[in-house]
Amino acid sequence: MEGALRMLYAVLMVLSGTAAVCGNLLILIIVFLNKELQSDTLGLTLSFSLSDLAIGLSIIPFGVHNSLSWPAVYGSKGAFCQGSGFILLLLQSSSIQSLTLVTVDKFTAICFALSYRSIWTTRRSWILLALIWLFCLLNASLPLMGFGSYAYSESQFLCCLEFTPENRYFVMLWMVASITVPILTMCSLYGYIVYVARKQARRGTFVCNELHCFYVPANNYLRSSMVMITTSVCLLVCWLPYISVCLYETFSGQQSPAVTSALSTWLVLTSAALNPWIICMTQK
Repeated sequence: MEGALRMLYAVLMVLSGTAAVCGNLLILIIVFLNKELQSDTLGLTLSFSLSDLAIGLSIIPFGVHNSLSWPAVYGSKGAFCQGSGFILLLLQSSSIQSLTLVTVDKFTAICFALSYRSIWTTRRSWILLALIWLFCLLNASLPLMGFGSYAYSESQFLCCLEFTPENRYFVMLWMVASITVPILTMCSLYGYIVYVARKQARRGTFVCNELHCFYVPANNYLRSSMVMITTSVCLLVCWLPYISVCLYETFSGQQSPAVTSALSTWLVLTSAALNPWIICMTQK
């Protein structure tokens, strides 16, 4: 049973890693080749794409190697494991935070269209991005300073944050500030966009450019609503199992079943493969 779980985990991780690398490379290539896409929020696109690409190139192969090599003893306190845990936490946090900023940008463009250019400037975009990365760096550095800890997880096959009662304060800080609040923010903004889209669908809208005005049919708004709902569901499916496992282990002091822990880890890393498609769909 354990061997089958390891093999299944490795296969799923290889598929997710390949999709993450290909999807994010495609996003980067399209952005760099198409000057029309190089807007004031270019930094946000680069931020989440590079974070997810790094997860696909470094963290996921590490998990595949560990699941197949059956390491009997792993030096959790060694520099390699500590560095790997730091990188995983940094990339997870920066990816979800950058995706949240992209969602806020989209929300501003839709709900405050007339003042969008004055609200979301290039300078403000880069300042927000710099603050996010500083926050993520500080958050990921705290376990190296003794506030929380990194260790090798035999059920996740990765060096990651240690979810134990001793680390509950840091786990809650990271879980709330870096994961839960961004996800709730995105889902709330998507929900409001769906509300606005449904409102517009009931009456239709005329959209004008420099040459002429044209009528936007209700189906366009309904299609956008479905995209937003699908995006929210994908986020929740990827992150809720992982959050549940982390909280259970932190406050109970017991390890989750190996299958549950492994699959929840795979789901959360698979978000690196889904994020490019989320951005493509929400930018239509």
